[in-house]
Amino acid sequence: MAKQKVVVKLSLDDAKKRSKALKTAATMDGVMSVTLDGDKLVIIGDGTDVVHLTTKLRKKLGYADLVSVGPGDEKKEEKKESKPQGETKNVQPLVYPYQYSYPYPFVYHEKAYDYPKFYNIF
Repeated sequence: MAKQKVVVKLSLDDAKKRSKALKTAATMDGVMSVTLDGDKLVIIGDGTDVVHLTTKLRKKLGYADLVSVGPGDEKKEEKKESKPQGETKNVQPLVYPYQYSYPYPFVYHEKAYDYPKFYNIF
């Protein structure tokens, strides 16, 4: 997976909220670096779940607004590899086998009066 840069706007009033935000973001899977830029939290990671991160920050801090999600490598330019026109890849579609669902057993009574009768004993 490629690096991604996530910017989350937070309401950071005191040092306790700042440390809680940094700790919460740093413990997520795939996070490589976390920095604070004013009231914005900048997270660079590889394969981080952005929705889960924002939800976790909202639960801890009360307010978190997802500003942007973009590529993490801004300095490097991607080189496109040109493939020869004669080469084609043999791509086969994914085929899932059909899963047969068995019907539910149907319970019936042969006679309508087979049902138990309730008698008033008292």
